[in-house]
Amino acid sequence: MTTLGTAPVLSTPETHIFEDSTPIIAPEPSSRLSSIEIYDVYEVSRTTREILKGGWQRIALQFPDSMLTDGVRVFEALEKELKESSSITNESANKEGNHEEEALEKSFNNLTTTEAKESHQKHKLYILADTSYGACCVDEVAAEHVDAEVVVHYGRSCLSPTARLPVIYVFTTRPLDIDVVIHAFDQTYRERGKQQKILVIADITYNSHIPIILERLTRDGWENVLAPDVIHDPSALVPNREINIQEEELKTYSLFHISDPPPALLLTLNSRVKDLHIHPTSSTSALQTNTSITLRRRYALLTSLSTNPIFGILINTLSVRNYLETVTTIKKMIEKAGKKSYTFVVGKVNAAKIANFSEIGGWVVVGCWESSLIESTEFYRPIITPFELQLTLMGDEERVWTGEWRGDFGSIDAIAIEKTTPGKKGLEEVNGENNLEIGQDDDSEEESAPPEFDLRTGRYVSHSRPMRTTISASNPTPKSLGEPKNETVSQALTLKAKGDLATVNGAVSPGAEYLRTQRTWTGLGSDFSTGDASTSIEEGRGGIARGYRVGDEEKT
Repeated sequence: MTTLGTAPVLSTPETHIFEDSTPIIAPEPSSRLSSIEIYDVYEVSRTTREILKGGWQRIALQFPDSMLTDGVRVFEALEKELKESSSITNESANKEGNHEEEALEKSFNNLTTTEAKESHQKHKLYILADTSYGACCVDEVAAEHVDAEVVVHYGRSCLSPTARLPVIYVFTTRPLDIDVVIHAFDQTYRERGKQQKILVIADITYNSHIPIILERLTRDGWENVLAPDVIHDPSALVPNREINIQEEELKTYSLFHISDPPPALLLTLNSRVKDLHIHPTSSTSALQTNTSITLRRRYALLTSLSTNPIFGILINTLSVRNYLETVTTIKKMIEKAGKKSYTFVVGKVNAAKIANFSEIGGWVVVGCWESSLIESTEFYRPIITPFELQLTLMGDEERVWTGEWRGDFGSIDAIAIEKTTPGKKGLEEVNGENNLEIGQDDDSEEESAPPEFDLRTGRYVSHSRPMRTTISASNPTPKSLGEPKNETVSQALTLKAKGDLATVNGAVSPGAEYLRTQRTWTGLGSDFSTGDASTSIEEGRGGIARGYRVGDEEKT
């Protein structure tokens, strides 16, 4: 008999606990910030001015996990600054009120000043510690729990446009060794000559150093170096950067990026510029990136989903503007392709959540553009972006990938629906002249459709478009415009699902079919039922826990 040397592991790993796919910048080991540094790094003065200018009274302060240690000190500093600024405003208001001559008017003005003073002092600050989604996104859901009028977002941000609340961004500038950056830049591009076209971009927390770096490079003789300004537009040619060059010209530029970009931004940038070099802040040299392997893996992933009949739409945000319109467009795209979609609202995506829905063959995530690229072997099914979904729903003869990639859903619009392989081809003809032969036309359409094969296994797939034959017959079209519409029940035509497929409210439901045919457990009591369920009603136990009774029996 063998004995255990250590205790057995009886719990799941920590990685299963509400993972956050947002790239996290690890805090550098440093001493505690002084009071002056707190005011400088967290821009307390600027934040106070913007709050007073906007007239907001309830303010939510959103911190990432790495900055929560400074949260209380920032709270106190901002509260103190708001009180001092409010008192100065009240003093000026009192001086104006003292110039009134009449006693009644003075009394009235003093009352008004007192009310104004009270209103200025009613600034309520709240710290948002646990975000509902990624730390880079503004958590409007948590802010609305405290009826906040504005959110102050600290740290790194994806700058996705918000839907409801105004936002004050504080990027919390991080220290950077300018000399090391200049040396790495010179080593990287010295052999190509100083006429090389180069874009210099830094992570948002290091962006305040860009003007100094650009000035040093210009002074050293680099003539064609551009440093675009920060804008709030993730769908721009260079995400969240303003450049005045065309897409074709951008391909002639090299890009020098300070700090490690998130994977989604890396794929996006590398597909739009000539080459990309990254200068990690912990290194003295720049590294050239190569995303070809990642792009090939993404292309193989979306190609494997081309025969998937059921898609799940993961709504991973409730704050990004126009996310509902995007979800509606994605549903229409999937329906147009003859496939079925189900919508799920989740917080932080992890493998344990989506593994509960085994009938879903692939997932489409709608959320923050920086955290939309989810790659992990822990997930039971693949997760793709809306941009990749467009390619997935195309036919094999139409699907051409030029290497472009984007994480935002700005490219998803109504035009994309027309590019999708139609799943209801011939619907107009079926409901038009040949109304009386609707079943026959539908049979010929499905039989004449080209066969589909799974590119991974080479097997024939017969159920990749389960919704192709689902045609609404609630308002059948008359045979011709000249004939009156026959509304008798005996003449009504209803197209039923082929085979013995499960339906919900008269519509084919692949999810219900999967539940009926492939799930071995369908609910409590299903594992020991041997026959038809009894329809008789029996009185069960009653009473309290210390003395139940069954039916008319006495307490036991």
